Amino acid sequence: MFPRPFIIAGPTASGKTDLALALAKILDGEIVSVDSRQIYKGLNIGTACPKGVWQGGNFFVQDIKYYLADFLPIDKKFDVSLFIKEAKKITSETKKQLIFAGGTGLYFEGFFCGMDNLPPANEVLRQRLMFKTKAELYEDLKKLDPQSAKTIPQGNIHRVLRAIEISILSGRPASSLKTQTGPKEIPSDKALFFYINWDKELLNKRIIKRTNLILEPMIEEARAAIKTFGKSACGLNTLGYAQAIEVLEGKITRTQALEKIIILTRQYAKRQRTWFRRYKNLISLDINKEEDFDISALCQEIIEKSKTI
Repeated sequence: MFPRPFIIAGPTASGKTDLALALAKILDGEIVSVDSRQIYKGLNIGTACPKGVWQGGNFFVQDIKYYLADFLPIDKKFDVSLFIKEAKKITSETKKQLIFAGGTGLYFEGFFCGMDNLPPANEVLRQRLMFKTKAELYEDLKKLDPQSAKTIPQGNIHRVLRAIEISILSGRPASSLKTQTGPKEIPSDKALFFYINWDKELLNKRIIKRTNLILEPMIEEARAAIKTFGKSACGLNTLGYAQAIEVLEGKITRTQALEKIIILTRQYAKRQRTWFRRYKNLISLDINKEEDFDISALCQEIIEKSKTI
């Protein structure tokens, strides 16, 4: 067992879960999901949440305890502060080797580096802002915090709202409240940080293949979720499900939905690559051809390199 947790990070469709599970089996470890969407129960297909079973209040995937996945109702909110709280509880209670696996960079950074001292969410302000359209909110953000507007996509409504909220409550642009510029490096004495670095074109092919496989079952997941929670449930504001809802409403065809999801997923993967490549101390697991993604060999590479860090 290594005294520090592992990080297995990478863009969407890079095989993080499969690699983390294999590593956990070798090390008799447990996995912490670092994914802002896999938390939701009932949205397993579109979020690529691994299949598992609940036993004794714990979620197990292939007999590996798997934290912070498949547990939250679709109408409940979850953010980085809650992730940090839950992750701290997990690390204080388990004696197993922990493997943090996922692609939500802000969660990694928040837990391993700490968060800036920002004002908490204000529900009264949120309710007032929610009456505005996405375009109107983005215009507000550009006026309040032009720097954040350059880095936050207009479609990422949660981040747009949060940046506006921070700017209004603090009286200063949200981007100016960061304690440092550039990424906060995750110290090697806190975690063994590995990143699955796929060739871009190969990753795009994986995205296309996965999207073709999951579209129909994802539409059915969206249908079931709407019946219980309504289409405005926050969990459904997730890449893929928004397009699935448009199909159910007859606004777009399945072919159009497929094309949109592929494009948006590629864009999301690009943002993830940009985020993680800022870190200077991660160890890159380079995948330049399909056969490079040999899980057994990658596990051995991770273990051997970790002995020297």
